[in-house]
Amino acid sequence: MIDLKAPTASSVEELIEGRPGFDKMEPAFQEQATQINDFIYMSEGTSNAYMLVTPEGRIVINTGMGFEALTHKKVFDAVCPGPTPYILLTQGHVDHVGGVNLFREPGTQLVASEYLAACQHDDERIQYVRTNQAYRWFQKTMNSALSIAADNPETLIQDTPVADVIYEGTYSVSFGGLDIEVINVPGGETLDSALIWLPQHKILFTGNTFGPLFPHFPNINTIRGDKYRHLEPYMEAVNKAREFKAEVLITGHFDPIVGTDLIDESLSRLHDAAQHVYRKTLDGMNLGKTMYELMDTITLPPELKVGQGYGQVKWAVRTIWEAYMGWFKAQSTSELYSTLPKAIYPELVEMAGLDAVITKGHEKLTEGKAAEGQLYAEAALAAAPMSPAALQLGIDAHKALRALRDEENFWEDGWLNSEIEEMQRLLDSQK
Repeated sequence: MIDLKAPTASSVEELIEGRPGFDKMEPAFQEQATQINDFIYMSEGTSNAYMLVTPEGRIVINTGMGFEALTHKKVFDAVCPGPTPYILLTQGHVDHVGGVNLFREPGTQLVASEYLAACQHDDERIQYVRTNQAYRWFQKTMNSALSIAADNPETLIQDTPVADVIYEGTYSVSFGGLDIEVINVPGGETLDSALIWLPQHKILFTGNTFGPLFPHFPNINTIRGDKYRHLEPYMEAVNKAREFKAEVLITGHFDPIVGTDLIDESLSRLHDAAQHVYRKTLDGMNLGKTMYELMDTITLPPELKVGQGYGQVKWAVRTIWEAYMGWFKAQSTSELYSTLPKAIYPELVEMAGLDAVITKGHEKLTEGKAAEGQLYAEAALAAAPMSPAALQLGIDAHKALRALRDEENFWEDGWLNSEIEEMQRLLDSQK
């Protein structure tokens, strides 16, 4: 059983440093459920599933992806096989709802926000392109799904469930002596994001409402593909969570966080960090600063430090700028047309000479200007995609960009690493 008596960490900084990064996330694999207290059990996965055990049956919170549900159900059934009168969702992303169909029984009620259907329709509209793009980051998860499905074809069923109980704002239920409140907070990762509060025990479930890593800066854009998110409703959601003064915070990944003061300080830090970036961006815009200048200059002061292992301040700045101003940066006429600058890279490289471009790229890397070195690599590779020297420059530039990070970031690392691997594969193929 997890120790819920002592605070998880002595400070927000210690909490950030001590909790695992997103690279430690694994598809559901447990042989048995992890007992959190005398009635809460956890099954880890792409997003954790939870079970509340009462004398009258169980309540399941989130169900993982479809291929994970067999594991979640197996380990939960070993503790309490049912009945399952309620399934609660903290959001409608695929790693929360995929296994609903496996947990449904006659009489089961799926409780979800009024926004669940709209979120699922958004996912459906861009499912193909987003799945393809997401493969860079979730290759291990997708390959695990295919491997498991080879022996269990039914696990390929990824549910897109329809709620039995659709609530607006807040839904309350009492079952088996347990009081539960489900509160919609549209400022989370999705419009249907929810907090689940157990007032008798001062336990708050947030799922991935504040992201899969806690306390980390919100990922208000996602480079795997999604609509922009917004900081104002995010801050409202954080403030709502603070109102509960929770003693235990259970998120979508890893172990619970214990300690009222630690939880409140973490949430306060998240709110104030988001507010700082939001105000600094708008102020800079009104002073005539370009989006790129603001991306380079807006940072968090030490007293507002939060993790940036999932969302990043520089990306949030860009998202805020574009959410207010649109895609036109007023930097050049070429922004108005579909011809990208890289269309003329081959001709420019031809005029300058491939060797000269590659040499200049390495000079930029030596000077510590990795992003500029990467631009030279892009030009060289556009002109000579299979040139060993150009490929090596590209590899070196990506490694230099990776080395410049203040901390690991799941999205940035995933992109840089996949590009390095592909260029290395092309380089090795010529040996």
